[in-house]
Amino acid sequence: MPNPRSTASIAGHPIHPMLIPFPIAFFVGTFACDLVYWQTSNSAWAAATPWLLGAGLVMAALAAVMGLIDVFGDQQIRQLSTVWWHAGANVLVVLIEFFNLFFRYQQGPAAIVPNGLLLSLLAVVLLLFSGWKGGELVFRGRVGVADIE
Repeated sequence: MPNPRSTASIAGHPIHPMLIPFPIAFFVGTFACDLVYWQTSNSAWAAATPWLLGAGLVMAALAAVMGLIDVFGDQQIRQLSTVWWHAGANVLVVLIEFFNLFFRYQQGPAAIVPNGLLLSLLAVVLLLFSGWKGGELVFRGRVGVADIE
């Protein structure tokens, strides 16, 4: 049986894995800035976080669209239970970071300690879980891996 194929691809290269490093970096960067702000109270670190969260949410949306195209484009992918754990964790991350951004927009730097910091930490922990599941999709489920001819 052939490997599950990525339907959102360019010249056979899946797009979803090309996009996912961006929201991960932006959300982990938010957590890092939160930690530095917590320790220094330097407002520059707090000012960076709404930008990081906003960019992370935009890139997460793009990655999600490509992931959904892959899921709905190949029945083999839909049949893997891991894909639903991966997708569900990512939806939770996006919701958490959306509220994280909303609270920062409303309250400014006061939203960071402790609530924003805890939301950022929770998002990073969920990203670790989701990344693990995404790795299982590729390395065990062989999703998007070219068939050897």
